[in-house]
Formats: sequence, structure tokens, C-alpha cells
Amino acid sequence: MDRVCYIAENADIGIRLDIFAQSKSGNLSRNSVQKLIESGNVTVNNKVAKANYRLVLRDCVEISLPSPVEMQILPEDITLDIVYEDSDVIVVNKAKGMVVHPAPGHYSGTLVNALLFHCRDLSGINGVLRPGIVHRIDKDTSGLLVVTKNDTAHNILAEQFAAHSIKREYMAIVHGGFKEDSGTINKAIARHRVDRKKMSIDPNGRNAVTNYYVTERLGKYTLVKCALETGRTHQIRVHMASIGHPVLGDEVYGNAKQPFAAHTQGQVLHAKTLGFTRPNGEFIDFSSPLPPYFQKVLSLIKN
Repeated sequence: MDRVCYIAENADIGIRLDIFAQSKSGNLSRNSVQKLIESGNVTVNNKVAKANYRLVLRDCVEISLPSPVEMQILPEDITLDIVYEDSDVIVVNKAKGMVVHPAPGHYSGTLVNALLFHCRDLSGINGVLRPGIVHRIDKDTSGLLVVTKNDTAHNILAEQFAAHSIKREYMAIVHGGFKEDSGTINKAIARHRVDRKKMSIDPNGRNAVTNYYVTERLGKYTLVKCALETGRTHQIRVHMASIGHPVLGDEVYGNAKQPFAAHTQGQVLHAKTLGFTRPNGEFIDFSSPLPPYFQKVLSLIKN
């Protein structure tokens, strides 16, 4: 059994023990986590606690889990749109609907499966499930992603992401019209206190900054460019929803009714521009055209 201690931070205050423990225990169900708590395999400050215990700041939650069994991820002959490749990195234009790396319920058909078929040499820092993966974009977000082939390149790119020096621009269709032509959303983001699969605006969360620019006004909708200063999970989707302009097609943070659901199949969000410094010191950047699904929705809105 592996035993790990997790310290409750500001964003965790008031969260139930079973919900917190589930968020830290991989793919275990809520019921399985509650059984772990009942059996004494989850403690708070070295004491047994009930599942409905509410966390306070600096609580030490220790969780005993069976040692994970490392899976073998198999290469798969899946077509990739490779924009650029050298001895250190691969830039891929990810298709909408493709999961980036294997996870419970998605051990095949992912970008990693495809990359392993195309290129056996990928950085090993993130383990067997995420070889080469230094950043991610959501399953239903299309666009540019950089993957590293060796650990040196991985560390160099990871430092750039941490320093927010990566150039990342997205195109999105959002609900509603804007009075202004541009703006900045500076709102911290943290894991949702109740639904741990979602993110939310939280003053105690991690700093998150999105700059947006109106590209085209489309009546009830607006085509915007979003330039990221930070890279938090679901950042654009959470930020745009927080100012009353959720991304069209977003079933998690958006409107209940999705008028173009048959065409969007998730949020209309595309990672269009990506720029970074190669390990040799050269800055390179790439741009990806709007994919067919995005153009189709634009056409339907305009007509």
C-alpha cells in the first residue's frame, strides 16, 4: 500500500473528506473512497475521521492506496496532422474529440497512442501514460499542441510554460455581444468545491489571466481571439463564462440550450497559434486554420 499525505489549502477549506480524497485517488469511485475511510485507510492529522468531515486549512489527509500497476500503452496507427517536427519536439494540430493521453476509460485512441506509433522516442518525465506530454488541451478543443521527444526538451518547454513565456492564442465563438473591442479577465481559478471535475472562479485559487479581442460581431454571438498569459485547466471556458459570454457548445460551463449542438459536439474553441523557444534557443511559432466544424458553425450563424 502507498500512503500519501495531502495538505489542505485555502481552496480546500470546507470540502467533505470523501470528496477531497476522491479527487486525490485517481479513478476510485466515491463509494470506494468511503469504504477506504470506513476501514481507516484515510486519516486526518493521524486520526480516523468520518466521510462528511469538513476540511480546515493545513489538515493533513493521509490516504493509503494499493500500489498502482503501470500499464503498457500500445502504439496505434492513427492519422496525425503534424505541423512541425525536429529531433526535440513535435507540433500536432489535434482533432476535435481526441483525448490527449490515456486515462481511466480512455486507454486507446488517444494522441499518445498515435504518437507512439509515429515516434517511439518521447520524453519519459510524465511516465508511461503521458510520454512527451508537457501541456494539454481539452478533448473537445481542437488545435495546436507541442510534444517533447526527450527529457531535456521536456524540461526546457516546461520551464517556459511555468514562466508563461509560451505564445498561445485561441479562437472561440461565444454567446452575446460586447460593447468593448477588447478586455482582460484576471480571476483566480481553482477546482470546484463540489464538482471536482469542474473548475471555478475562486479568489483563493491560482492566478489566471486571459486577454480577449473581438474579431467579428455576429448578432447573438461573437467571434473572439483569446491570448493566454497563464494556462489553467479550462481557463478560457471558465473565464468567458464568468463574464456572461460562455463558449458556444460548452456543455459544462455554458448555456443549457445549445442551438448548434449537432455541429459543435462540444465547445467551439480552437488553439490557433502556438509559439515557443526550441532547446537550441530559436523561437518558432505556428498557426492553424479554423477547422471545418468551426467554419460550419460560423456559416450557420451568418446565414
